Amino acid sequence: MKFSELVRLLEKEGFKIVKEKGSIRYYGKRGWNKLVRVDYHGSKEVPKGTCHAILKSAGIKKK
Repeated sequence: MKFSELVRLLEKEGFKIVKEKGSIRYYGKRGWNKLVRVDYHGSKEVPKGTCHAILKSAGIKKK
């Protein structure tokens, strides 16, 4: 999965950018008390472990 695809998935689940500093983006949504940190790198592939950690912190089950 590429970083841009991961961001689209987060946005589809209702997450929006709360703050951004350089290439680091923090996503949040109403009713979710934790911020999800994504070190955004555009069209690069997300390392498998990183992808799982981001999805887990967002409470998203990968299909």
